Amino acid sequence: MDSENLAYMESVYEDFVRDPGSVPARWREYFETLGGNGAVRRPGFRTRSIFNPPAASARGEHTDAYSVAALQEKVDRLIRVYRARGHRLAQVDPLGRSLPSIPELELEYFGLRDDDLDRKIVSTTIAAPGLDTPRKVLEHLQETYCRSIGVQFMHIDDLNVTSWIGRRVESTRNHTELTRDEKIRIFRRLNDAVTFEKFLQTKYIGSKSFSLEGGESLIPLLDLAIEKLAEQGVKEIVLAMAHRGRLNVLANIMGKTPRQIFAEFEDYETEVEHGDVKYHLGYSNDWTTQTGKQIHLSLCFNPSHLEFINPIALGRVRAKQDRAGDFDKRLGAALIIHGDAAFIGEGVAQETFNLSGLGPYHTGGAIHVVLNNQIGFTTLPQEARSSTYATDIAKMLQIPILHVNGEDPEAVAQTVRTALDFREKFQRDVVIDMYCYRLRGHNEGDEPAFTQPLMYKEIRQREEVRDRYLHRLLETGGISEREAEEIMAHPKAFFDEELLAARRQSRILRKDDVEAGWSKITGGHEPREETDTTVPRETLQSYLRALAKVPAGFNLHPKLERFVAGRNSMGDGEAPLDWAAGEALAYVSLAAEGTRIRMTGQDAERGTFTHRHSVWHDTENGSVYRPFNHVVEDQAQVDICNSPLSEIAVLGFEYGYSLDSPDVLTLWEAQFGDFWNVAQVIVDQFLVSAEEKWNRLSGLVMLLPHGMEGQGPEHSSARIERFLNLSADDNIQVVVPSTPAQFFHMIRRQMKRNWLKPLVVMTPKSLLRHPECVSPLEDFTDRGFRKFIPDDWADEKPSRLLLCSGKVYYDLDAARRERNRKDVAIVRIEQLYPLKDETLQEIAGCCPDGTPVYWVQEEHENMGPCVHMRWHWDKAFNGERRLEWIARSIAASPATGSPRRHKKEQAELIDRALG
Repeated sequence: MDSENLAYMESVYEDFVRDPGSVPARWREYFETLGGNGAVRRPGFRTRSIFNPPAASARGEHTDAYSVAALQEKVDRLIRVYRARGHRLAQVDPLGRSLPSIPELELEYFGLRDDDLDRKIVSTTIAAPGLDTPRKVLEHLQETYCRSIGVQFMHIDDLNVTSWIGRRVESTRNHTELTRDEKIRIFRRLNDAVTFEKFLQTKYIGSKSFSLEGGESLIPLLDLAIEKLAEQGVKEIVLAMAHRGRLNVLANIMGKTPRQIFAEFEDYETEVEHGDVKYHLGYSNDWTTQTGKQIHLSLCFNPSHLEFINPIALGRVRAKQDRAGDFDKRLGAALIIHGDAAFIGEGVAQETFNLSGLGPYHTGGAIHVVLNNQIGFTTLPQEARSSTYATDIAKMLQIPILHVNGEDPEAVAQTVRTALDFREKFQRDVVIDMYCYRLRGHNEGDEPAFTQPLMYKEIRQREEVRDRYLHRLLETGGISEREAEEIMAHPKAFFDEELLAARRQSRILRKDDVEAGWSKITGGHEPREETDTTVPRETLQSYLRALAKVPAGFNLHPKLERFVAGRNSMGDGEAPLDWAAGEALAYVSLAAEGTRIRMTGQDAERGTFTHRHSVWHDTENGSVYRPFNHVVEDQAQVDICNSPLSEIAVLGFEYGYSLDSPDVLTLWEAQFGDFWNVAQVIVDQFLVSAEEKWNRLSGLVMLLPHGMEGQGPEHSSARIERFLNLSADDNIQVVVPSTPAQFFHMIRRQMKRNWLKPLVVMTPKSLLRHPECVSPLEDFTDRGFRKFIPDDWADEKPSRLLLCSGKVYYDLDAARRERNRKDVAIVRIEQLYPLKDETLQEIAGCCPDGTPVYWVQEEHENMGPCVHMRWHWDKAFNGERRLEWIARSIAASPATGSPRRHKKEQAELIDRALG
């Protein structure tokens, strides 16, 4: 017995001795069983504590207070341990494999004997009546924590949360009796799931469908979750899942007609040239609940990269919430279905969980459902993870994890209710780990018994969950045989009709969902007409002055005073605009016109290179001021926020945000451009290919600091060659702006024209403060974005034409001026993609025919844009005019780590370029 409980019980007894009426009735009754009201305290004498062991002559069999108090302490410990460890004995595995031995859940661990179990105890911390013996407490705990639901929650630090969960599950023994209608609905949804899979396996033998067989309880789970979320006021749900069971979800949850799915199996011609396989496609629809409420469902498209859809789904939810003005995060929800092996195996799951409680990424709590097949392709759990559960990654959050046996549909229903009530109350994520199995191999052509012969011997002998639940309903009178027969006959007849309709088609027609904000947005090829991105001079000057205004009483950092003074000089027309000013004007001018701005990235508020200063911090009290939000009255919000140290989840989130916010300028900034490749899956599988695969557009802007400046291999290159290699059919824009005005017009153009594509920007580092990298105010007011900038210094008939982009231009220009090489013309190509033939032909027209033309780049010749430029140049001139390149020699690493060597390489590069 620990000292805290002993002291408490002694204090209660002392109160009882002094005044029996002052203690609770149950304690009074207990103490009275020890003999009247106990010893009477006499003046000058100390009453022996009843909690100290009495002398042997004074001991009774079980009436001694010490013995009863010790029993009470043992029961209290039993309760605590079952709350923390009872889930380990939960019968959640439908294959019924042996449970582990948990010594701390054995009675001997607590010093309890069989003859202790029927002794009376005073009270428990369980919110349920009638638990007055250890036996009753033990039975209650086993029913609560060790049947078909295992509740894992004692890792949570917040006492209010653990108390709520404990009361919730213990007060009902984690079971709520369903109505007859609810049970029949569950059976109907199970039958829909089973019948759909059987139909596919009969009609399309051997075709890949990644069936849900063995996990059909997912369909009633989703049905119950959608109904309950709608009742809780949610208006939109974004669902995400990999390929396992996706076709079943599309048919039975999303409302995609079976004839559309069957037509995809028939492999008819589609309306898109490339597209994707049927079990990667997304879908949107409206759902009407049993009570008549409407809720919009959107299932995200997903490649085979499994968990990488997670942050994208959350970004979409946040965009929908922001669009609706849902500041309390009550109207939208993400429902993400995971596989057990991928959930614990792919790091993106951890990165996504880390976003959960962060302000710019909070969505009010996501619902995570793990479809736990207990196998990953051919890999068993003991080969796939070092943790006890596939869901242990979720313990990083202060949330419950609910493990449930998928072959107990009513337990699944109870779990859904608990999970969603928790989410509604605490606005946190919640995890449902639904144990099931996979009837077939990884796909329909795979033989799982090669690697798991015993497991699949057991699986193939099992009765399917629908039939098991039907027997249970028939035994309890929950359904009649006639009702069951009618329910089971309907889907099969419907699918037969849909198959006939599908086979009458000759092509696949896609449902065209036009959601809010998308009606005027177009994709396809880049339009030829230019877009006006200029802003009047007086307006820009007023913006600059507003950006430099320090609020009264605000204690600005002394080093920022020069920064503010510079802004005022620019606003007064006394100095040209540097990069920071040009960037700030791009954002605030759009915000003043009603366009909301959202930028996140590591150190984005200040800027990695200390140039942006979008948030000022008071040096005396720590308060913050965001000048970008105080330019004009009624402007749109400018949200520039620091992100966690993550590329995958944050870039994925912002990409998802952009999918549902075409009218919001959504930007992600890398700390250094080199680091975006951590999130290469987001770029390869989504950003550059989503339009071609899924007909989904995005206007996400990626800002990637790039430039060879002697900072070593990991702080020099944003791997521009990879984006250019991924470019085709005008799928993305790759731009290297070389002046503040160019950046200004590029950003405004992104939102001003209706043509929407991802924008990949190589942004500067040293140019942020380069004295020549400035723009006069006229460049903002009199002209728009220029895809290339011609030379204005060289002779009309130069001896050579140099093409380049970015920082190297300033090195080349400085060197030729120093050497008075007016015979060398330099043209900056600002937009490297899309790059049209006529653009290159216009550039070549700047010089007489026969003038040698060179592409000059800082990168090594197996990197950078050189191959891309050569290919486009040859295409533009049919190979009749040659483009040579000047670059660093081939290397495996992007840059040297030696500043001395870097300078030497750069000098040699400039010398070769100038000839």
